[in-house]
Amino acid sequence: MIRSIALVFLLSSLVGFGAATAPKPNVLFIVADDLCTHVGAYGNKVVQTPHFDALAARGVRFDRAYVQYPVCNPSRISFLSGLRPDTTGIYGNDADLRSRMPNAVTLPQLFRTHGYYTASISKIFHVSQWDPRRPEERAGSWKLDDALSWDFRLNTKPTALGQKGDHLHLAGGAQAKDTLNYRLIAEGDDDDQDDGQAVRDAITLLEQKRDQPLFLAVGFRRPHAAWIAPKKYFDLYPLDSLRLPDPGSRAGVPAAAFTNSEPNYGKPGEMLKMLQAYYASTTFMDAQLGRLLAALERTGQAANTIVVMLGDHGWHLGEHGLWHKFTLFEESARAPLVIYAPGAKGNGRATSRIVEFVDLFPTLAELCSLPPPAGLAGASLRPLLDDPSASRQRPAFTQMLRAGNLMGRSVRTDRWRYTEWDEGRAGKELYDHSRDPHEMTNLAQDPARATTLQDLQRLLRTNFTATQRPTP
Repeated sequence: MIRSIALVFLLSSLVGFGAATAPKPNVLFIVADDLCTHVGAYGNKVVQTPHFDALAARGVRFDRAYVQYPVCNPSRISFLSGLRPDTTGIYGNDADLRSRMPNAVTLPQLFRTHGYYTASISKIFHVSQWDPRRPEERAGSWKLDDALSWDFRLNTKPTALGQKGDHLHLAGGAQAKDTLNYRLIAEGDDDDQDDGQAVRDAITLLEQKRDQPLFLAVGFRRPHAAWIAPKKYFDLYPLDSLRLPDPGSRAGVPAAAFTNSEPNYGKPGEMLKMLQAYYASTTFMDAQLGRLLAALERTGQAANTIVVMLGDHGWHLGEHGLWHKFTLFEESARAPLVIYAPGAKGNGRATSRIVEFVDLFPTLAELCSLPPPAGLAGASLRPLLDDPSASRQRPAFTQMLRAGNLMGRSVRTDRWRYTEWDEGRAGKELYDHSRDPHEMTNLAQDPARATTLQDLQRLLRTNFTATQRPTP
């Protein structure tokens, strides 16, 4: 077992964030790449994530939090701008926010404008990373970053030692060139990996920047593929101890619901290796999270720091026969989210209310008493931080653009998920989460659910009609 770094948050009573005598709270904004809900706090009994679990137990855990787009760049631009993809016009990993919306105000930019020192360590916007297919290239391209958001930004890459080890291209054949199938049991220790270096540099900032309020964003590359971690993390997950999920049947589900090029391997042995690598990468990431939170406590800043921890979207670990994101199923659209706000009455509890990642912008603006820009798509989560059982009637909307401009749009309510592709022309999906939490049975053609489908269709189309709908 990995030794858990104790997370001891100060218990001193705090003055409310809006009070004139209180210092401005710092914000520690942590984004893990491709982190799904296969973590201990969300009920996974296999993966070891003691630091995430401790943070979730200390703050408010959001059990049903949904991204607006299950791909890195459009998802990050959405929650960092507080706008839906149909408004930003960004549906892929090749466009930056300013090329589409030059006057947008991002979340860190708002804090920077109001006197905060804003810093980005590693991947917050969709900046490049070391690619095992092209090891001669260095990380550090800021093409998709946003210079207006930051006073300081730093990218990281693994050391030469951290790039060595037992490597394997899973699945073989044409897939061998795909980083999504690349596993590296790395030599060296945690600081030989880019996430270890990111935490080291973030800790330096925590120690040095005390002269003004701090908005520190730290991006973890893992558990994004390629799955890379030191050997000790792989050793935690012997292959014979792992089990793959039931992939279910694709009968009655539109073809558009599945990724265009999903690796439907049919090779359980190799999929187990992928599961092992994903879990090892997750536990490695969690160890870095523990170092960061321990430093926050050690520097005496935990009592006045809001901590937000999230995955930028979900990830399939064999569900529906998929090993990817890029879908509108629950496993891809739902992601972990924890908010620890010092003094919040709901700390230590979880909420089952439906929330969206566009809610993060207005939430942090309210907690820090900053005026949000007009036109944000979300609503503050402050009421749920005070009372996780508070009523909230807002559904969640997620969308996904397929090749050939085939758009899928999905709405998630307390009981239902309804999805339609090309406004229903390429298929519809309806799942009853009260009976079918893994979305195995499509009820869209069930006559008994015709009224439910019509109500959800109206809700879905009203939301997306209300946003800008540029031609993709």
